[in-house]
Amino acid sequence: MSDLGSEEMEEEGETDLGEYEGERNEAGERHGHGRARLPNGDTYEGSYEHGKRHGQGIYKFKNGARYTGEYVKNKKHGQGIFIYPDGSRYEGEWVDDLRQGHGVYYYVNNDTYTGEWFAHQRHGQGTYFYAETGSKYVGTWVNGQQEGAAEIIHLNHRYQGKFSNKNPMGPGKYVFDIGCEQHGEYRVTDAERVEEEEEEESVITALPKWKAIKITELALWTPTLAEEPPPADVPGQEETPAAEARGEPGEEAQPLADLSDGEADFMRPGEEDADNFREEGEYSREEFRFDNIDQQGNVGFEEDDPRQSDPPD
Repeated sequence: MSDLGSEEMEEEGETDLGEYEGERNEAGERHGHGRARLPNGDTYEGSYEHGKRHGQGIYKFKNGARYTGEYVKNKKHGQGIFIYPDGSRYEGEWVDDLRQGHGVYYYVNNDTYTGEWFAHQRHGQGTYFYAETGSKYVGTWVNGQQEGAAEIIHLNHRYQGKFSNKNPMGPGKYVFDIGCEQHGEYRVTDAERVEEEEEEESVITALPKWKAIKITELALWTPTLAEEPPPADVPGQEETPAAEARGEPGEEAQPLADLSDGEADFMRPGEEDADNFREEGEYSREEFRFDNIDQQGNVGFEEDDPRQSDPPD
């Protein structure tokens, strides 16, 4: 998914061209508060310093886009709000005309992203909310993609694990509100890779499949009073995750029956009674693909691309 950015809509540089009404310094430069209509049809009203946009201002593009916020030497820098032609908007920090720092992006499909940005892309810790399903991704982003440790939260269950190239990969677990956890891992088998290479001229990365290993009760974390004082916090170090986040099985955990030869089906909320997921001793060996879950509106890891009225990056 690409986010429409200011780099696709270059602002006109401040020169003596165009119409200007406002304050000037002794050298005749635009300096102080002023209003300008630029040769390309854009307009700007706000603060100037030595002929350049500097300080608070409002820049209106002829295509309907608008930026309201801080400038430093003609560049968006600091806090600002950018409203794009398609109606989406970004509210947050800017550095040298780029979304960078902390900010919130409101997409045209009502999805939202709240978190860190770098060089115009989602990068760092952030939360993406899927308006259609009510699900949300909470975790790490790298260059605009879901990457690293994260949690996908749905209406009645959640997945905790790691992501690679926008897909879950490796060990993880599903935590269900009915009071149980399904442990397993997402992986791409060699057979799947070979099959892809035979069917397609160009190799396309196969979606990982969930391999269930066991079912346990919820591993509840109960705080206890320590006799010795806790060690001092290390600056920049994250807190140790709770037991349920680490996926530690409970004392009365029961392994999933007959999984040595196959896999457990993932129960989609709304398709089966949740209690059956705990009570059944045998589980189907049918594999399911990660991208099949979103048909019920519970998992939608692919983000909808908002329509852009300007060319992509």
